[in-house]
Amino acid sequence: MINLSTFETKAVIIKTQDFKENDKLVWFYTEKLGKITAVVRGAKRSKSKFLALTLPLCYGDYMVYKGKNLYTLQEGKIINSFQGLLDNLYKLTYSSYLCELIDIACADNEVNIELFRNLVTTLYLLNTDALDYELLIRSFELKLLKTTGYSLILDDCSICRKKISTSNYISLSYYGGVCDECPKEHGLFISKGAYNALRFLMNMDVDKIYRLNLNNEIKEEIERVTTFLISNNYAKKPKSLDMLKFIKE
Repeated sequence: MINLSTFETKAVIIKTQDFKENDKLVWFYTEKLGKITAVVRGAKRSKSKFLALTLPLCYGDYMVYKGKNLYTLQEGKIINSFQGLLDNLYKLTYSSYLCELIDIACADNEVNIELFRNLVTTLYLLNTDALDYELLIRSFELKLLKTTGYSLILDDCSICRKKISTSNYISLSYYGGVCDECPKEHGLFISKGAYNALRFLMNMDVDKIYRLNLNNEIKEEIERVTTFLISNNYAKKPKSLDMLKFIKE
């Protein structure tokens, strides 16, 4: 019989830290509990049953016990270790960035099943060569912003709320497109192609973005928008962004 303080949930490991001599602190992003921190006893021992279960990026079924301040991992089963992402610098950096975004954007114990599923889907797609990595990341960024309360308004003017088909300006104060009659200030001019691509990426499921084929100029415009919004709306700026810029130069 399972104790009432014990929970079973799917989860992705977004961060780990050594704790005491043989233990680890593990940050899980879970389907049923949101972001939680758990102590994993003996996880640093080479023969520990928890060694593989607590590797960064690991996705699995986990059973955790709720203590006074932290959870304790009791059992686990790997669904996908995603260790193939570690063999490619681009994939490693992008996947680390995804985990860092979850860590900085999500409060502890805040359940968001849609975001959890988007994270898992993005990791699966990143683990293949089927899609453009950058578009995959931009799509996840926009969905993260949307599910955490910073969604862009793209079908209407973000200032006067008049219906618009497209725009060449994103207001960073009003979070969206601006019509030709409203003032274009405190934002970014972008091409109409980039504007339409932003709307597509925000509304389309992650696994459907293969339908979009963008040139580098438009991808850079979209990145400018998402980078600004992420840097200015969450408590910390993702450090992985600097690494992403470095490896692309």
